[in-house]
Parts: sequence; C-alpha cells; structure tokens
Amino acid sequence: MRALCGLLAVLVTATLCLYSLSRFLPPAPAEHGSLKFPSDLEELKEMAALLRVYQEEHTAYVLLLFCGAYLYKQSFAIPGSSLLNILAGALFGPWQGLLLACLLTSVGSTFCFLLSKAFGKQYIVHLFPEKVSMLQRKVEENKNSLFFFLLFIRCFPMSPNWLLNMTAPIVNIPVTFFFFSIFIGLMPYNFICVQTGSMLSDVASLDHLFTWHVLLRLLAVACAALLPGALIGRCSSGRLPTAQLDCTNRRFYS
Repeated sequence: MRALCGLLAVLVTATLCLYSLSRFLPPAPAEHGSLKFPSDLEELKEMAALLRVYQEEHTAYVLLLFCGAYLYKQSFAIPGSSLLNILAGALFGPWQGLLLACLLTSVGSTFCFLLSKAFGKQYIVHLFPEKVSMLQRKVEENKNSLFFFLLFIRCFPMSPNWLLNMTAPIVNIPVTFFFFSIFIGLMPYNFICVQTGSMLSDVASLDHLFTWHVLLRLLAVACAALLPGALIGRCSSGRLPTAQLDCTNRRFYS
C-alpha cells in the first residue's frame, strides 16, 4: 500500500507541474486553441501550428513544455509518444528533433524504470507474471551479450516498450545498459517519426508510418543488432568446455 501511495504522490506532483507549465507560462493565443496532448493527425497539426506561434517569441518555453510533456508520457507509460516524435520533427527540424526524441525517450524510459523499481515491482509481477518470467529467462540466456539482446528487442518493431520499461528492474537489467540500448535501439523508429514530422503539412495520414516496407526495415536493423550478441554467445560457449575441463583436472589431481 505504501508503494502505491508513493506512486500516486509522484503522479499527482508531476501532473500539477505539467499543468502549471501549460497554463501559467505565458497565456495561449485564443485564436489558436488550447494546449493538450494530440490524439490524431488533425489535433497534431493544430498543436504544431500553436507551438510554432509560441516559438516566435518563447523558444525556450516551447522546448521546456515539449520536454516536460514527453517525459511525463514516458515516465508513466502513457501511449502516444510516436505523435510527440512527429511533433519534434515539426517544431525542431529533422536532426535536432531526432536528437531530442532519442534523448527524451531514453531519459523518460529511465524514469519509468526507476519508478517501477521504487514502487511497482510487486504489482507488475502480479499483473504480468508470465511476461516477467519469460523476460527473466531471456536475460539469463543472453547474459554474456545482454546489451546486444536489449538492442534487438528495442529495434524489433513489435516490442512492447512500455512493458519492457516497467519489467527491466525486476529482472535486474543494469540501468546503464537499459539507457543506452533505448537511445540506440529506438533511433531508427524515432528517425522515421521525426522525418514524418518535418513534412507534417504534406502528411495526409499516419498509416504510412507502419507499412510493411517500414516494418521490414526495422526488422532488418533488429537482426543486425542481434548478430554481435550471437557471435559473442557462440565464442563464450566455445570457451566453456575448456574452462570446465581445466577445473575438473584440477580437482582430479589435487
């Protein structure tokens, strides 16, 4: 119960901070609507137009607001980060937007990792026992090449990133491996989203973000990320019998 109360306290505090940032610094132009999380393409275009108005005189404020909103979504595993990636491209351009999206994805996911570690372990194990057990088994199987395994599952287009963020501390994934595997592993996906945002005015539908062609490209990147880990695992298994034999001989002759 104490863990749940702690998580609720963090959630309420973060919500109040984000609300204050969106309402009291500075007032929104009435003719451009109000600030809110976009849920579809039309709302995304409206939000981009509104924030571009802010950027003319309040560049730092727009950056702070965007970072706050992105970290809020990532920290509490709220769906919709892909729309914010697109918004990053629309507001900050393809390359600055990509760097910002990768950094915020990594930092926000790490916040989710830390919140899960501090408050959510027992609840996540109770809600997703089979998935936690499966991930624990995979981590043990790939412990000699853990970073490359983490890269693979982040690059893989069908991976449930929100669940991985919450279960990672339970299966003892080091936070440094966790952070950098997200920064590098989600870069291809973030690149596609940010590139779409840089030409947002010409986009008629978001369906082309996840065509079979795009998914196959992401899958190819994921397989490339897995290859070094497979080679490391093979080399490690190749050395294991020699080490075991050496230990056996020592016991025999001692």
